[in-house]
Amino acid sequence: MIAHNLPGVFPSVVHMLNATCTKWPEREAIVCGPRRLSYREYRDLVSGFAQELLRRNARGKRVLLLLGNSIEICIAMFAIHSVSGQAIALNPLYTYSELKGLISDAEPEIILYDDLSHEVVVNLKDFLKSESIQLFRMDENYKARDILSEPQPSSIATIQYTGGTTGKPKGAILTHSNIAINISQRQALLPTSDAGERILSVLPLFHVYGMAMCLYNSVLSGASLIILPRYTPESLIELFNAEAISIFAGSPTIFTGLMSYAGFGTIDFSPLKFSYSGSAPLSPSILSSWEQATGAPVLEGYGLSEAGPVVSFNPLDGRRKAGSVGKNVPLTEVKIVSPIDGSKSTDPGLKGEVCIRGPQLMLGYRNRTEETTLALRDGWLYTGDIGEFDSEGYLYITDRVKDMIIVSGYNVYPREIEDLLYKYDAILEAAVVGVTDPYRGEIVKAYIAAVQGSNLQISDLEVYCKKHLAKYKVPSHFEIISELPKTIVGKIDKIALRKRNNDQIQ
Repeated sequence: MIAHNLPGVFPSVVHMLNATCTKWPEREAIVCGPRRLSYREYRDLVSGFAQELLRRNARGKRVLLLLGNSIEICIAMFAIHSVSGQAIALNPLYTYSELKGLISDAEPEIILYDDLSHEVVVNLKDFLKSESIQLFRMDENYKARDILSEPQPSSIATIQYTGGTTGKPKGAILTHSNIAINISQRQALLPTSDAGERILSVLPLFHVYGMAMCLYNSVLSGASLIILPRYTPESLIELFNAEAISIFAGSPTIFTGLMSYAGFGTIDFSPLKFSYSGSAPLSPSILSSWEQATGAPVLEGYGLSEAGPVVSFNPLDGRRKAGSVGKNVPLTEVKIVSPIDGSKSTDPGLKGEVCIRGPQLMLGYRNRTEETTLALRDGWLYTGDIGEFDSEGYLYITDRVKDMIIVSGYNVYPREIEDLLYKYDAILEAAVVGVTDPYRGEIVKAYIAAVQGSNLQISDLEVYCKKHLAKYKVPSHFEIISELPKTIVGKIDKIALRKRNNDQIQ
């Protein structure tokens, strides 16, 4: 493993957990609701569940997780890593329709689920009858005192599904080494003290951002991870005031929503040292207001599943720039290339596609040879994001090569929604675009041309989409128009649709 100028590089996160448990066995590791675990208790539960996985022949197998924010998802992730399994964490709010395609691609041998995903798993049973897949409902009764087995650094740790730039979910394959070295890369640029920090996780732990900045970060530094199972402003405020939070990881939606909540002024921010913001741009005005209210800096960063995920961050000790995602983590190169001819841009202020090179990059996409070839070229990851550097080397992400929409930090891919809409008999044409929203950053809007004489109703479309899509993917607005605008070559003109929306709100 490459470890130049990096602090404490572990071969895997399991090695990291064993080391932390040996160093601070009685230090508080996790808090979730009334449950509190020391690091010794944490490792015992992970060890016990790892033994259960071995009894189910999970060594080296693909294990799919449909688990909400809980102690169980933390235990499951480390246990799967310990038995050299391949963890595939998905959103437990996915619908039956969304999960079928992902399961077909991932081909898991075991599916772990909890109360949040129980109903959809029950509905999946008929679909899974022909598959040799074990359905396994997690509980709290797994304990052992064995030292955790430690996987080989080069073996596959996780398959993180992301839509990438095509809109179709792709599984980014990351090794234990990819993940472990990225943890140390982040730590070098953005050090977390080992003095007993208290990290509040409102982020979903099935998401790569939550994993990196909360789950793994807490174990690396021997911090307490305070888990919020389900976000409400009231519950978040309660945890802030009860648990002396020193580090807060959030998204722009969380920052914006919390600051507009009536009880925001009652929060005791005195223990807070800094906040992380990622997944979508945070407006400079919100950043400034949050820092003024809390007395603690907000550190914005950039990452993606294919890169471990952390690529850059505004440094804790150094100049921070609003609107920028900061500077590269160590051992990581970033270049800007023309999306037209691939030529490298070296001049500050010139926009182009962001490309990344470093030891944290994925091996490739599962079952996607063509997409892997397009994304990984000569050791560089072509991200599909448009960005630029300023004169001091700070990176700015300004756009996307494709039409991906980011709703409250979640990636939404128009093609997926359009394909669903085209299956509706009364729809002739459909186009989905992202439109600006002051709270969520972007929201989904669907433009529809109906089959002549069909009496298409928006209320029916809403019911239809809610049945087949996760809540954040359902269009916030539908507009039925006589004909969708076209480009000169006959393609639906999404630029014209966005202009139409902007003209309507002015």
